[in-house]
Amino acid sequence: MRYLETFSTGYGALPPRANPATDAARLSLNGTWRFRLTPTADTPADFADPAFSDSGWDEIAVPSHWPLQRRDGSWGNPIYTNVRYPIPVDPPYVPTENPTGDHRLTFDLPGGWPGGDALLRFEGIDSCGRIWLNGTELGVTFGSRLPSEFAVGHLLRPTGNVLAVRVHQWSAGTYVEDQDMWWLPGIFRDVTLLARPDGGLTDVRVHAGYDHRTGLGTLRVDTVEGAVLTCPELGLSAAPAGFAIELPVTPWTAETPHLYRVEVATGAERAVVAVGFRTVVIEDGLFKVNGRAVLFRGVNRHEFDPDHGRVVSEELMRTDLVLMKQHNINAVRASHYPPHPRFLDLCDELGMWVIDECDLETHGFGENDWRRNPTADPAWRDALVDRAVRMVARDRNHPSIVMWSLGNEAGVGDNLGHMAAAIRALDDTRPLHYEGDRECRHTDVYSRMYADHAEVELIGRGEEPPLDDPELDARRRAMPFLQCEYAHAMGNGPGGLHEYQQLFERYDRLHGGFVWEWIDHGIRSRTADGREFHAYGGDFGEELHDGNFICDGLVFPDRTPSPGLLEYKKVIEPVRITEAGPGAFTVANRHDFADLTGLTLCWTYEIGGIEHAAGELPCPQLAAGESATVALPVAEVPGAGGGALTESAAAGESWWTLRAVLAADTAWAGAGHEIAWGQWPAVDASVVNGVEAAGSALDEAEAGFGAPRAARFDERGRLMELGGIGLVAPRIDLWRAPTDNDTHALAAQWRHAGLHRVHERTIDVIADRDALLVRTRVAPAATDAGLLVTYRWSEAGDVLRLQLDITPDGVWTVPLPRLGLRLGLPAGYDQVEWFGRGPGEGYADTRLATRVGRFTSTVDAMQTPYVYPQENGSRLDVRWANVTDATGAGLRIDGRSPFQFTARRWTSEQLDAARHLTDLVPGAHVWVNVDLAQHGIGSNSCGPAVLPGHELHAAPAAFTVVFTPLR
Repeated sequence: MRYLETFSTGYGALPPRANPATDAARLSLNGTWRFRLTPTADTPADFADPAFSDSGWDEIAVPSHWPLQRRDGSWGNPIYTNVRYPIPVDPPYVPTENPTGDHRLTFDLPGGWPGGDALLRFEGIDSCGRIWLNGTELGVTFGSRLPSEFAVGHLLRPTGNVLAVRVHQWSAGTYVEDQDMWWLPGIFRDVTLLARPDGGLTDVRVHAGYDHRTGLGTLRVDTVEGAVLTCPELGLSAAPAGFAIELPVTPWTAETPHLYRVEVATGAERAVVAVGFRTVVIEDGLFKVNGRAVLFRGVNRHEFDPDHGRVVSEELMRTDLVLMKQHNINAVRASHYPPHPRFLDLCDELGMWVIDECDLETHGFGENDWRRNPTADPAWRDALVDRAVRMVARDRNHPSIVMWSLGNEAGVGDNLGHMAAAIRALDDTRPLHYEGDRECRHTDVYSRMYADHAEVELIGRGEEPPLDDPELDARRRAMPFLQCEYAHAMGNGPGGLHEYQQLFERYDRLHGGFVWEWIDHGIRSRTADGREFHAYGGDFGEELHDGNFICDGLVFPDRTPSPGLLEYKKVIEPVRITEAGPGAFTVANRHDFADLTGLTLCWTYEIGGIEHAAGELPCPQLAAGESATVALPVAEVPGAGGGALTESAAAGESWWTLRAVLAADTAWAGAGHEIAWGQWPAVDASVVNGVEAAGSALDEAEAGFGAPRAARFDERGRLMELGGIGLVAPRIDLWRAPTDNDTHALAAQWRHAGLHRVHERTIDVIADRDALLVRTRVAPAATDAGLLVTYRWSEAGDVLRLQLDITPDGVWTVPLPRLGLRLGLPAGYDQVEWFGRGPGEGYADTRLATRVGRFTSTVDAMQTPYVYPQENGSRLDVRWANVTDATGAGLRIDGRSPFQFTARRWTSEQLDAARHLTDLVPGAHVWVNVDLAQHGIGSNSCGPAVLPGHELHAAPAAFTVVFTPLR
């Protein structure tokens, strides 16, 4: 078993190459195999003998990860760690307890299978595989996310071929594959048998550059001697390969992904290669494609399926890319390994900038002060260079790939330089990336992760702190900058996206970034009673794990977009629609290449959230970077030149909403799909939906607290009933169930300050005919800081008004999670209508995706199902909200000023105590929060904290709320 524990590239495999689809025979060996799991690696290899009987073995699907094939733990369990290795750091050695999966497949060749050479290709084995065919050892492969091919033509039989593969969970390769994901062993990518005809295409290397000044493309295809190229669209007919051909072309970009189908053929084999003409350069300190600077609106993407781990179908790959395109994402960093090759085909087809990253991360060595780190240990040189070479050889024909990355979080060392040299020798047409090389000794771009807004601005201005070496410092300052990871999308968030985007667009040096990350890696699981939830670290009994840090994506495990993805879509929208003064608006094309043909502008004019007029306008045909001012259709709008406002309409706010939508179907969205939108008030409303009227009625009411009332209070001045509705009395609320972004630092401060367990002391209760005045002090135990609160209740008929005055008392050393009222209604009041921002949730620094309107929902539908339960579901800038039962009976809540509104079936304390959604059990009440404000969200689960402008601090505050029973 020593082969497991060597600094090795493996042995027996052929030199790496591209693998284009050809007309040569191929046989998929995916399917049902025989399987045996043993606890150690030293079981005899007699199973490789074709005569061995595997009749007593189990069956397993290939591709798969064996811990996910049996969910009872009998085949092991997933393990999640972010940084730390789940084995002792003792390279190249691994524990004796090393789960080892022996796989066997017996297969026949299909009729007509040609004789001669053939290759057996494995696209991915985690973490190490030893392979035999018909009793002959083919070799050993390392590099879990990289292919290996073995020559097998001389070993094949017409029938009864026996393929045996031994897969070890731990190997020397484990030490360079510490990539913040589930540790999941298995043959998890495709296995294929490829016929190799004599005189066939052993490899195909495409060079397809584009000169933006002349409009000419240059095509050269390096392959076997005598091959010819054919492409009717390019006017090529049997042109000799190996020579540069210059001709007019339509270039490829992520926005305009034009591909040419070029046939490469010999007398023995034919391949059709998708060719995109484009040129990538670093010029004038900018990252340019086809002569234009590119702004990355990107995401990091791990491969993940909630049922199958890193076994991802083509259908799911396409689903991911379509969702990305629909949400204005234009770039993917393949974190932190080369993706399934089919994913790159789809990126070429649909249009996506890609950073292809080597299968390398050694982050866990940082826990040991980077001692014996592979990138700095000469013993690892060949193994790491091998990984870089295999990536480039496999993927270099893809136009979507515009950068190579040496890996991720692998420290620094000379081996990185050897990898960089090997990549440049194979392909000098793409820049090199590696974030860990802060001095940029081996890279062509300056990259950081989770740099906060202030640091990003300094870099944009070229004013970042200097390096010690003046030469390296000058070189780095001349480089374009990108954030390879930023805006950590864990749970509720990320906040601060808009402020980042403003910086990216303000400074030419900044080329955008890649949000971490695309998807929550929750594994679909069930409770003992059959309820579904998504498991994270620790849910499988791991002795070492990093909890729910694996759930940090813009989409939930089932690919449902999170509010964070909707926010990101709005922030990065490539068309900007803004008010341009009375009667006009501006359309700005923020694309790097595409014009605005194919878009239509749809407008609506709403009063009080009700549509009063709508229509379409032609979209200005703007080239990339251009803008134009467009007149609003005033003549068609009631009360704005085209008719009088009705009395009911005059009592509401008027809003314009302009939407840019697709005029026709595309490969990734249908006609009518919304690309971008803008909204602004048309009329400043002095009367907002009856709130002022209610206030006036109260001010003028003759009946006071000495007369019969709709409201019932207890002796402490707590509201117990209104209009026959029993209430859990409204009280000041400071707590929210901490978000993942709170948990990094703030939540501990809040808990230490006791904000999750405040008490209220009644100072006095004074009733007269005009009002009920209740003064209290709200404070946590063990501290002298508190809030002095005055409740002033007054009513007219069924209308009850509350005026709140809040004054800090003592010294507050922490910001507040929230500040507002919480009350309870009977559980049957589960229908909600509101006028404010929606339809989804929003917070101080995650509000751009919400628009002002009139919305309806159920209490259940207002909850955001974050894998780890936390504060969610807030609606911003609410003017009024109705909480009713199915008959329409319930409570209306109006605010003199807009408020933040939340309704849920559990308290914040119950939400805080939950660890999975299945822990949340509806109770006897619907809990309603009417907040003056909440603290912002930020990105501090890994990224920066809440920006100062979105913090919530104890300060004097006043708030008026009006409650009206609905019958």
